[in-house]
Amino acid sequence: MECMYCQAEMKKGTAPFHIDRDGVHVSLDEIPAWVCSQCGESYFEEKEVDVIQELVKAVEEQTQKFAKTA
Repeated sequence: MECMYCQAEMKKGTAPFHIDRDGVHVSLDEIPAWVCSQCGESYFEEKEVDVIQELVKAVEEQTQKFAKTA
């Protein structure tokens, strides 16, 4: 696999993922990913993206519930 930014070789490793939603910060430190050996750009495979999207959806749902009770 080749990096779309610098065309260097991608290697299996881990990468962090951070997101802010409605005042909530979610930080995942080590998500399996393809990581560029030159520039450090990371790409997540479909199954990791699906898990991240499920987590974000759950955070959004819980944040909405919390906002309604406040």
